[in-house]
Amino acid sequence: MVTFFRYWLDERELGAYEDFLPQFKKVAEGMGLRGLEPAKTTFHAWYYGKRKPQGDSRRVLVSWANYSLETLWTEVPPGTVPTFPHLSSVSSLAHHADPIGMDMINMKRTGAMAVQRAKEFLMGADRDSVGEDTLGLLGDEVVRLVGAYPRQPLSDIWGDLLTTQDQIFRTLEGGRVRQPSKLRDLNYQAAVVSFLVAKGFNDLEDRAQAMTMTRVAAACARDAEHQGLMALVEGLRSLIAYWADKPTDAYHYAQRGVEMATNLNGTVKLWLLGLQSRAAAVQSDAETARTASQQAGIWRESVELDDLDRLGGLFTYSEPKQLYYTVETEALLGNGDPRLAAQAEDAVNSFSDPDTPFWAFGDLAGAQCNLALIRLHDGQLDGAAEAIRPVLELPTTHRNNGIVVSAQRVRQALNSGPVRSAIQARSLREEIEIYPPQRSTGTSAIAPRE
Repeated sequence: MVTFFRYWLDERELGAYEDFLPQFKKVAEGMGLRGLEPAKTTFHAWYYGKRKPQGDSRRVLVSWANYSLETLWTEVPPGTVPTFPHLSSVSSLAHHADPIGMDMINMKRTGAMAVQRAKEFLMGADRDSVGEDTLGLLGDEVVRLVGAYPRQPLSDIWGDLLTTQDQIFRTLEGGRVRQPSKLRDLNYQAAVVSFLVAKGFNDLEDRAQAMTMTRVAAACARDAEHQGLMALVEGLRSLIAYWADKPTDAYHYAQRGVEMATNLNGTVKLWLLGLQSRAAAVQSDAETARTASQQAGIWRESVELDDLDRLGGLFTYSEPKQLYYTVETEALLGNGDPRLAAQAEDAVNSFSDPDTPFWAFGDLAGAQCNLALIRLHDGQLDGAAEAIRPVLELPTTHRNNGIVVSAQRVRQALNSGPVRSAIQARSLREEIEIYPPQRSTGTSAIAPRE
């Protein structure tokens, strides 16, 4: 079937992905959607009429072409010249959105530079000793970055993370911090930001740098005398080992963190138990995995949210995230039945609303991959393909290490069992094989799942 969308692209010599993508990104940026980038396989599915775009991609295409999606996906009979009405008599919104959008982007950029200069002035005013202004500015930025990390691609915040870390380190090194309470506060901020930087290196698949940065985070947490942060860093080390396919190390770090967190009342020890459970499941130790999950469920009843939970982001362990970890444990153990599938669907649905405070694009993608795995274990190929489809359509900026590994697990499952020889399974395997983004070896090439 030849759609009007395909006809429209061919008329403009945009039928090749390499020609289409720059124009698509330009329109998207003009609409304030920087980073929106459909995968090559997604473009081909649109081009050949196999699938319609959704969400922001749909908005971009409709604005760009100035036709409704229904019109764009209307079949064009061979040998005919289609004449469909535009959405309006005005030229395409995209023609106006681009310069206006770029003006807004430039205004925001220059405004941000002015704010940064003002912050530097204010921090420089505390020349002899660190005052409340400096601590307040750094603290505000740390809170902002913690909230942004699970929601935005790493490329959007990496520069700010490194700049803030450098500012905190310089403040600590300058010898201007005299009060013990302020010194603890700064070390706390340094530990939090170093935790995020370490997580960022892991998302970039630079595990050596990630582990080095966990040492920095741990040292700062010790200097801040913060037991919860010290335990969290052990959890991060476990996470790094888990995604590196080192489950024995992952279990060891998680166990060490649990021991540190025994007397804490927040959710950190629940996360550490979840990490233990997943690591044990990778080693096919079902009893240990389920014991850890059950213990986390028991401790959930007596949780009292602490300062890390109030900080949010990666520093708290919400109930939806706990369900997602529990489901992943069962998926790793190779289980799949209607009851588990219902739990997996609940996990996906719990991350369906980006406005919830615990939402994270990585957790949503992980939950979707788990649902695909459980459906495959239950012999439901169509359901698995439906579950993983949104993951495969993520922009390359969002395909972090954890999401890529989760997708590859689905690919491995497609290689076994009765679905292996199915045409749909083969097509999915091929699509997942080319899914990982191309990363440079440098730390400036970015892309964040926990």
